[in-house]
Amino acid sequence: MRFLTYVLAFSFSFLFVNGQEKKNKGRFFGGFETNAQRYLKFENNENSPEYFRSNNYLQVNYEIKKWTFGIQVESYEKQALLNYNPGFDGTNVATYFAKYKAKKFEATAGYFYEQYGSGMILRAWEDRALGINTALRGGKIFYKPTKDIKFKAFYGQQRTGFKVSEGQLYGFDIEANLSDLFSFQESDLEIGFSNVNRYEKIDEALIANPSFSPTTNAFSFRTSFTQGIFYSALEANYKSKDATMNRITNAISNDFINDGNAFQLNLGVAKDGLGIDLTLRRTENMLFTSERIPKAIGLNQSSLDYFDKVINFTPALTKQHHSNLANIYVYQAQAGVEFKSNEIMKSGETGGQIDVVYEFAKDTKFGGKYGTKVALNYASWYNLPGTYRAVPAKYETNFFGVGEKYFSDLNLEVKKQFSENTRASFLYVNQYYNKPWVEDASQDVNTHIFYSELIYNFTKSRSIRIDAEHMWADADFKNWIGGSLEYNFNEKFSLYTLDLVNYGNTKDSEEKKKHYLTVGGAYRKGATRIALGYGRQRGGLVCVGGVCRFVPESTGISLSFNTAF
Repeated sequence: MRFLTYVLAFSFSFLFVNGQEKKNKGRFFGGFETNAQRYLKFENNENSPEYFRSNNYLQVNYEIKKWTFGIQVESYEKQALLNYNPGFDGTNVATYFAKYKAKKFEATAGYFYEQYGSGMILRAWEDRALGINTALRGGKIFYKPTKDIKFKAFYGQQRTGFKVSEGQLYGFDIEANLSDLFSFQESDLEIGFSNVNRYEKIDEALIANPSFSPTTNAFSFRTSFTQGIFYSALEANYKSKDATMNRITNAISNDFINDGNAFQLNLGVAKDGLGIDLTLRRTENMLFTSERIPKAIGLNQSSLDYFDKVINFTPALTKQHHSNLANIYVYQAQAGVEFKSNEIMKSGETGGQIDVVYEFAKDTKFGGKYGTKVALNYASWYNLPGTYRAVPAKYETNFFGVGEKYFSDLNLEVKKQFSENTRASFLYVNQYYNKPWVEDASQDVNTHIFYSELIYNFTKSRSIRIDAEHMWADADFKNWIGGSLEYNFNEKFSLYTLDLVNYGNTKDSEEKKKHYLTVGGAYRKGATRIALGYGRQRGGLVCVGGVCRFVPESTGISLSFNTAF
């Protein structure tokens, strides 16, 4: 009934929007999204799951002159989709805001999103596919006194479910372009500085005479320089001393206090079909949360497993593959301190990735009639080197060098157009995944993956896409084979089928080796899209942009509907 009421509310709001537009009193805009699943079978999951679950979002905004007002209602009925944050429960107003925007000044009150620099000290954001919403409730301002200077400041508390965290956050950011100051004609120089503070009262019933401050300060300095075909960027971050979470005991104490830092360097060259991009990063104890102690959820999980109450975001600097099998072992950035056992103790990560892209020109030996693009990528990540002790918890790191290897990914992709209607791509991936250190599993995994894709366009709007792939893995669930077929009848309607087969699985029964088969289709008209699918979901990590969540294996029917107005 709540779900039906929710849909009816959207219908009435849509009629109201159209009625107001005719009167020309401002402008309404927004969107409605539903992701629902009817689970038919669960494997290795909860004892009493709800078999119908849905995540629903209704956003309505009203803009008039320099003002914009907005509200977002969310409904998770009967519960949120499997393995989403348990704080997303029921139906309620999730966010709201009022914003005033002038030429040089902007102010927002209510809920808002924000990012300073690359996000390593502040990123408040939303990703519905992963169940992440770390919006801040409070206020922020933006001021641009000249074309070369930007200033931002904020105060707020972070969203957690339909509530906000106990910790209070405030900070500012300033950016300046110095090119005119130094009379650069063909170069560009920018600098930026940020400060973010979290205040959380210390419960002296848990920690008597705390030797750390209730306020934790984080600072960031960044600079970028571009000269002709060359570009570079450097960012340095620091987090003041604070009690560090001991994940073994899920507690903080006066005996485990550390500061944190992060450094990132990006260098690149782009000229005449050649592009080279190198990014190096070192992070130590840079997990930054709006509450020091995460909420325990069940026996083996905490709010951190749902990215709940995390102030900052450190992206995984690895290639985002479109191969399904290359996304089984996906690396997530290891930015914080985590002592899992006497053997597995980590305090951050160091590593990087390099991309080399070259496009052979048309009408050359390797380019052919339409040109050929070759892309080589390598990423490798490690724990910080140093000395570690579990009891009492302590670590000391070296700035240079590498520790235990977490992950590596070497891949080569070739994209080739054979005719006006036909194009293809070929991909080879070699991965190393240290599953005990990244996921608490028993074995590390080495993989070799081959992937190929063919697209043929019958007309401008009618096409077919076919891909096939194979993974050789020396451990875990061993070898996989897969493929998909997608047919676009026109710009509006498409059908697809996808199948993954874990034929090399020796860990489980024959039942576990069956196909992960999915079939479905989508219909689009204007700003509206509806998709329906049926199939079996592979258990494990589901990742978007290097951020992942665990999902259990399940079989069911899925419905997705979204529209914008």
